[in-house]
Amino acid sequence: MPRPVEPADPGVPFDDAPPFDDVPPDEWAPPEDDGWMPPPEPYGGSGAPPAAAPPGPGEPPVRDFTGTTPADVLREVYGYDAFRGDQAAIIDQVTGGGDAVVLMPTGGGKSVCYQVPALVRPGTGLVVSPLIALMHDQVDALVANGVRAAYLNSTQDAAERRRVEQAYVSGGLDLLYVAPERLNTDSARRLLGQGRLSVIAIDEAHCVSQWGHDFRPDYLGLGDLAERFPDVPRIALTATATPATHREISERLQLPGARHFVSSFDRPNIQYRIEAKSDPRRQLTAFIRSQPEGAAGIVYALSRKSVEQTAEYLSAQGIDALPYHAGLPAETRAANQSRFLREDGVVMVATIAFGMGIDKPDVRFVAHIDLPKSVEGYYQETGRAGRDGQPAVAWMAYGLGDVVQQRRMIDQSPGDRTYKMRLGQHLDAMLALCETVGCRRQNLLGYFGEASTPCGNCDTCIEAPDTWDGLVPAQKLLSTIVRLQRERNQAFGAGHLIDILRGASTDRIRQQGHDALATYGLGADLSDQDWRSVIRQLLARGILVARGEYGTLALGESAGGVLRGETPVPLRRDTIGRTSAPRVRRAAAPDGVAAGDVPLFEALRAWRAGVARELGVPAYIVFGDATLRALAQRRPSSLADLDGVPGIGAKKREAYGDAVLEVVAEQAA
Repeated sequence: MPRPVEPADPGVPFDDAPPFDDVPPDEWAPPEDDGWMPPPEPYGGSGAPPAAAPPGPGEPPVRDFTGTTPADVLREVYGYDAFRGDQAAIIDQVTGGGDAVVLMPTGGGKSVCYQVPALVRPGTGLVVSPLIALMHDQVDALVANGVRAAYLNSTQDAAERRRVEQAYVSGGLDLLYVAPERLNTDSARRLLGQGRLSVIAIDEAHCVSQWGHDFRPDYLGLGDLAERFPDVPRIALTATATPATHREISERLQLPGARHFVSSFDRPNIQYRIEAKSDPRRQLTAFIRSQPEGAAGIVYALSRKSVEQTAEYLSAQGIDALPYHAGLPAETRAANQSRFLREDGVVMVATIAFGMGIDKPDVRFVAHIDLPKSVEGYYQETGRAGRDGQPAVAWMAYGLGDVVQQRRMIDQSPGDRTYKMRLGQHLDAMLALCETVGCRRQNLLGYFGEASTPCGNCDTCIEAPDTWDGLVPAQKLLSTIVRLQRERNQAFGAGHLIDILRGASTDRIRQQGHDALATYGLGADLSDQDWRSVIRQLLARGILVARGEYGTLALGESAGGVLRGETPVPLRRDTIGRTSAPRVRRAAAPDGVAAGDVPLFEALRAWRAGVARELGVPAYIVFGDATLRALAQRRPSSLADLDGVPGIGAKKREAYGDAVLEVVAEQAA
């Protein structure tokens, strides 16, 4: 059955400016305005791109869909025959005037859930969107489908803003996108009162959660929309929310009577892999080389310095890698983002600032070379892979240094004890995911309150990790920490403690007299890497804690039971690089395309790339790969044959139909 795709879906709004160059961005420092967007040069004109404005005098009219049915809109605008999942029920709820809270995974089709009601109800749909890049992306896709869509943001000059405002007041817009920061201004409030709203959609609704990984203060003011527009249905949407965040969304946005729709958070096409960190850049290179040649990917690093060094390293290894972070010149960011969206095989190395508003469906992998600060963040970032439903991989290298650094950042963060405790809980959940010996997907979904069975498509399911009894090594380590503290009032980090246990003869050990400790040399049977694995896992379980600026180790709450031998300590045995052995990169075979259809599929891809370059838009704005696969299989010979091809609505059939038929005919000759 043909499946509607989501014209665009956001990632996570973050400002990646860190307080220091070698530490990750502070999650409590959200963007101050409605975001950054590359300059408009790729669109070939000055001011906002043409897609951002409604049709002007002399331009062909765009159909008004008011009064049509949702099914009619789905077929004519999006080119699909049937809704999927909860889409139909959500659309019926909002179209009928009811409120809705929607939790749906990335790629699940959230945008359709508010765009369709906005088209069939009289008036203009207001979409609260957290970043300019997202507005551009969604408006481009809507205009390409024949929808009267526009946005208001800081990239526009006064004349362009007036044109959009006049179009709204006169009823000439189906959808208007506005950032929460702008919506909370007096001028925006006055403007909205002069027109007629059909629907109010609050995208990325989890940004209202003060305890979330993505808090945006201006989202708190959106609850007032219930009082200002009591007769306008509202829909709040997010791709990730724990049960607690779900409740907070309902309360803060004043949606007490809303109907709640919670879809599965599972992304079955994504394979999750996490391995112990030893040499992360070499491990990353090996992983990328194991992926199909020409595969696009995103690599996340915590600091700007790491981003640039990693991109440079990958480039030296022959991988087409580009850096992206907020410290780069705007022109560089724009150029790199444009290449990533428009070219095949580009790997973007970025801080978490990258990804918001990026709707590239064919990202085949997302890699982390540093530990994310929360499961929510990890889920959002990895969710940028495989939006087209085809197989994708989420890979991470994770080590002891990540744990110590994250604990130190929490200790040094602003905020009261409760706030720091919440950050610690986020980190504990992330560590539990990394250290689990069970199914990673089961652990991940369980965090969001969703029960599941082992998936068979994660590293721990494919190859169950070896476990061993770590009680005695844990006791030796804890005893060393206790002796140093009680006998000498000293505390040290992991490196020095490992040297003591392994019986190293370093200047520091001799100067401190630590070769006289009773535990000196008792851990020589384990390697340095083995001990780091032990410490990392003990930190993850709270048996150890890292304290202070230097990450010195101390006993956690459950250490007493370990020292007394009452608490078992099963540990997983690390296998470096188990899931990413280097292989020669193979050509990417089109998924779901029969061998005999590949030449036509590739010809259609080449045609699509040319059209996208001419229009200055990403290729998926023209057609998605699923549409090209269907065309290659069906081989249409007339415009009538294009009816029912998924992703080809009336507007695109009119714009591209003849050209598509020409490509098909040339391949048949």
